[in-house]
Amino acid sequence: MGGQTQARRIEGDIVRRGDPGYESVRQGILWNGLKPHRFPELIVRVASERDVPEAVALARSEGLRIAVRAGGHSWCGSPLRDGGMLIDLAALNRIHIDPNSATATVQPAVTGGALASDLSRHGLAFPTGHCGSVALGGYLLSGGLGWNSGALGPACASVQQMEAVTAAGEVVRCDADENSDLFWAARGAGPGFFAIVTGFRLALYPRPETIVTTTYAFALADVGPVTRWAGEAATELPPTVELSFLLGTADPAMSAATPRPKVVVVAATAFADSQDEAIRSLGPLRACPLDDRALFIQADEPASLEALDESSGALWPASYRCAADTLWSGADYETLLSRLAAVVAAAPSERSLVLAPVSPVSRDKALQQDMAFSVLGDSYVVPFAIWDSPAQDHANMRWLRDAMRAVEPLGTGHYIAEADLTADPSRARRSFSPSDWDRLERLKARYDPEDVFFSYLGQ
Repeated sequence: MGGQTQARRIEGDIVRRGDPGYESVRQGILWNGLKPHRFPELIVRVASERDVPEAVALARSEGLRIAVRAGGHSWCGSPLRDGGMLIDLAALNRIHIDPNSATATVQPAVTGGALASDLSRHGLAFPTGHCGSVALGGYLLSGGLGWNSGALGPACASVQQMEAVTAAGEVVRCDADENSDLFWAARGAGPGFFAIVTGFRLALYPRPETIVTTTYAFALADVGPVTRWAGEAATELPPTVELSFLLGTADPAMSAATPRPKVVVVAATAFADSQDEAIRSLGPLRACPLDDRALFIQADEPASLEALDESSGALWPASYRCAADTLWSGADYETLLSRLAAVVAAAPSERSLVLAPVSPVSRDKALQQDMAFSVLGDSYVVPFAIWDSPAQDHANMRWLRDAMRAVEPLGTGHYIAEADLTADPSRARRSFSPSDWDRLERLKARYDPEDVFFSYLGQ
């Protein structure tokens, strides 16, 4: 009776397992074409932030544990859990920008692309994710490695304040002074966070006047000398230049050969206040001793954040099946990517790739303070398995595991946002330093003593 009364207080939709339409709602929770076989007993699609405490109360009255979904971009499908309640925050998508204080108040389902578009009209920017369709809720809770993070730090460093609903159904404000432990945990805990954030206040930055890119592509067999050269050049790049390696199939613009060859790509993106400044900042990459071996060179190409989002988003089309895993390491990129090159060459899908951002987080340690997120190595790699046929699920998941096995002995940890938490029970724990993991466990026991919220997958 209590559950029925509580349910009537919720303005949004309540879908129970077995209801007509349940499966279409469950399928729609995740952007990924690959849907895990996990089935919540109850899905609550809130109509506003007022529904969130009511949904928590409903879960408690029915003895259901809670998982949360903001945008559904979790690679391993963390929002979908067997049993329990899924609280879908998709309707919480408001943005308010205050240009005078250079702050924005955003709800968790706001996408990075929507925020960037609104900010551009005010000449402002935020380190949004590389895929514009990713919602800010999960992105910020996991730390947030995005555009221009080398200069601005992880996105969670720019979270000034949050509003959250606790396991007791209490609405609380969290910042460096008020509920500071919960604030610390929310900046990096990711899908194991033990509250529901309904709003973030963000610090904003002047929008770069100019974005310029430089791209080289080489045969995959050249991965050693290419990563050695670009790795050395990276030490001379300013923090406003984002450099990454990609191992995968050549883009059609890079090669007209059939089949298209496997390549190692060096991609640099400069954020600056003028084109001259951007071009100067890319200077260390201009004197490439391997020019004569390049399959493709595009230097000093003007770009826009919208174009970057479009190009990045095209790597992971919504209609495809995707899986990913991550690794921090103390090894250099030449060592890591030389091991992964053979795995990429044998990928069952030509869309699969390995991405390796160089210094994906600012080297400024002040931008890594007071947060659960931490940099766990000098290097960072992410293998992505991307395919389109369910018949190829086993082959492509095996490929992802093979890629990780090739480099995992060199690993020092994982990144909670993109780690495959189903691969090994240690994945979540190894996404944090030992002291941070211990602190998260203590705070979970303090803020959620009845274990209302699901912990990490695999735990």
